[in-house]
Amino acid sequence: MERALIFSAWVLALFVFSSFASAAIVEHTFHVQNLTVNKLCRSEVITAVNGSLPGPTLVVHEGDTLIVHVFNKSPYDLTIHWHGIFQILSGWADGPEYATQCPIQPGHSYTYRFNVTGQEGTLWWHAHVGWLRATVYGALIIRPRPGHSFPFPKPHREFPIVLGEWWNANVIDVENQALATGGAPNLSDAFTINGRPGKLYPCSSNDTYRLKVVHGKTYLLRIINAALNNQLFFKIANHKLTVVAIDASYTNPYVTDIVVVAPGQTTDVLLTADQPPARYYMAAHAYASVAGVPFDNTTTTGIVVYHGTTPSSPIMPLLPAFNDTPTAHRFFSNLTRLVSARFWKPVPREIDEHMFITFGLGLSACDIPNNGTCQGPLGMKLAASMNNASFQFPTKLSMLEAFFRNVGGIYTTDFPDNPPVQFDYTNASNTLNVALINTTKSTKVKKLNFNSTVEVVLQNTAFLGVENHPIHLHGFNFYVLAQGFGNYNAAVDSRKFNFVDPQERNTIAVPVGGWAVIRFRADNPGVWLMHCHLDVHLPWGLSTAFVVENGPTPSTTLPPPPSDFPKC
Repeated sequence: MERALIFSAWVLALFVFSSFASAAIVEHTFHVQNLTVNKLCRSEVITAVNGSLPGPTLVVHEGDTLIVHVFNKSPYDLTIHWHGIFQILSGWADGPEYATQCPIQPGHSYTYRFNVTGQEGTLWWHAHVGWLRATVYGALIIRPRPGHSFPFPKPHREFPIVLGEWWNANVIDVENQALATGGAPNLSDAFTINGRPGKLYPCSSNDTYRLKVVHGKTYLLRIINAALNNQLFFKIANHKLTVVAIDASYTNPYVTDIVVVAPGQTTDVLLTADQPPARYYMAAHAYASVAGVPFDNTTTTGIVVYHGTTPSSPIMPLLPAFNDTPTAHRFFSNLTRLVSARFWKPVPREIDEHMFITFGLGLSACDIPNNGTCQGPLGMKLAASMNNASFQFPTKLSMLEAFFRNVGGIYTTDFPDNPPVQFDYTNASNTLNVALINTTKSTKVKKLNFNSTVEVVLQNTAFLGVENHPIHLHGFNFYVLAQGFGNYNAAVDSRKFNFVDPQERNTIAVPVGGWAVIRFRADNPGVWLMHCHLDVHLPWGLSTAFVVENGPTPSTTLPPPPSDFPKC
């Protein structure tokens, strides 16, 4: 018996040692500063990381610790958000300004340090102050730790495909003008693939991304939508794609010829180079779900080049119509989780918190001096809200520090579990119903007990237009139990819940004029935003936050902030 106990202890010690030995510290330095670039026949000054667009691709293994030293040499306040990282007990590194930290001021620095645990796949990082995300972004790839492999055949090579959005202007000026006038911001001038617009834009023949492949080989494309304000259709001419992961969660293989990605989402696909050797365009353009509203209707392209082919005109894919909601919904709703992969946990069945959240655009009072008129509808200022609460970020102290130090007056914990009034949420006749669309600013959050299970019905509204909204939750993945169109009906729609293999995401595109039901376990103390990932809507107030209380033990309690934590 004693010998058996000694052997068991030795095996356990060996396992623990091997687990720690397989983890590494991965360290990077970000120099954020102005960069002059030439695109679309003109020169523009942008804010960029380490002199590149996109910024550097960060590669870690699951279990590693990532350390990033950020030196802000730009003229703007700055934070970096590690989109989709759980930040288990490291909420100080999550990044959103005035939610988990005060901004890094020009001429200052901050070191982000966090462990990457329980996640594999494609995520990304981006600025989380204003519209700096238009040019301050990059891929964050999490490989399986040594000794583990993908739950699909190993690809020949891997490539990040980062879809972006480009303005022939200073994006901060574009944002500030819209906020000052209360109207919508100017549209972007182009979309990009890995920072390059492609040959369909002026002066861009030599500014086109090229992906070189060998016939018969299979490649892993890690597609990221880093665009500010547009969901995108993505397609490669004459090729099928097999979806194997979304938002760093493995999926049951799904074969498709079209991929739809909302801002903030990632989609991993396998591309097999099985067509006659030639040149094929990859292309992306907007999925514009809201009718009657202008949008960037241009198309970005890259070229898939088979090895050994001579220069020739690439074959162009036929992209869906800009407003092809059936195609978008078919893609989004057909994805399911690969439950045999690592890190899958069954859906919790007991619910502690039920929430019904309506959201969309709205109006707030015009604050232009001397009786000026704002450029929003009815001479008012465009706003956005959840349950008619238009979120306003604090400026004196971050919400996370207020939570940690028990400082009052920064936020209130009265975010409503339900909308203040019930109405026909998706009825277009309510588009300009002044009794419903007016909203006011506040900093209301929802407090959650540690380890509670939360179910949220996300209900789109028809205010100022019926639209598909990408909703991102910081700090957690959630299960997508069901999604559909119209008003959510619990008696009918709850029968559609998938408890077997629901997709697991950190960002969901809630169907245009429809709803989605998500569920998650609040097992990470801190302050976690939930907001629309259209940057045009974030400063308008389409946000709230969850304040998750500390757990009962030191290992479930938020530790103090690091010594170099930015001050307000």
